[in-house]
Amino acid sequence: MSMNTGLTRNPLRRVLDYAVLSVLAFVFALPAIYLLIGSLKPSDEVLNGLSGFLPTNLSFDNYTAVLDSLNSESTGYFWRFMGISLLLAFVVVTGGLFVNSMAAYGLSRLKWRGQNAVFTLVLLLMLIPFESVAVPLFYMFNDQRNTLPILALPFIANAFSVYQFHTFFRTIPPSIEEAARIDGAGPWRTFFAIIVPMSKPAFASVAILTFLIQWGSFLWPVLMVSDPAVRPLPLEMSVFQAQLPPDWGQILAFGVLLVLPVLVVFAFFQRWFVQGVASSAVKG
Repeated sequence: MSMNTGLTRNPLRRVLDYAVLSVLAFVFALPAIYLLIGSLKPSDEVLNGLSGFLPTNLSFDNYTAVLDSLNSESTGYFWRFMGISLLLAFVVVTGGLFVNSMAAYGLSRLKWRGQNAVFTLVLLLMLIPFESVAVPLFYMFNDQRNTLPILALPFIANAFSVYQFHTFFRTIPPSIEEAARIDGAGPWRTFFAIIVPMSKPAFASVAILTFLIQWGSFLWPVLMVSDPAVRPLPLEMSVFQAQLPPDWGQILAFGVLLVLPVLVVFAFFQRWFVQGVASSAVKG
């Protein structure tokens, strides 16, 4: 009797779980839906409360207006701002994957004196918000303002990325490295030929999170950029939004254009990212 009751409850509970999760997903998606619909509506219909969700009078006029308004030397070029942001994100992500994964490999798989103390320092660095060191960094690198390298270099080494790689590398069986050493492979060859191919989920997760943080970076460009020629896209959006009177349809269209690269990056790394999340859930 109890077994039959359990069998009948499981499907009902599964349906209830999916219903609750679907409602929560819809609630979290509401701002994105409003952003997309609002970007396609006339500006005078955007800020109309719940009626802003109604897909009426849709067109791509706001997107055309944004691209046309940022298409001269006086205003700057939209695609230049986009290119600067993409270049900075590429440098931070690729450089971060190399530097942070190597640091994590040395902390998790190699044995050396002071290893635990250094890893403890990495954990402590995770507790320090960037806002608390932004002003000292500003005075340290004041002579390099309005240059692209200074917008990227402070963010390549990241304590949280080191921790993510360290956690994943610790799950790899030591016997794999022992077999590599027997075959004559040194630490460098072992890392690039064995550890890296086995760690695609970790690399994908770190790449997505790093790109997301770097793509939305605002405080550091505000401090270090005054030349429109090196202005990244999020900073340009703040300048665009400050124009009076505000055109909310165009502002939302700008927001959609700002979000698109993030979706492309997530779609590219999605398979390995999901694998990493699933493996972490199973191990947890």
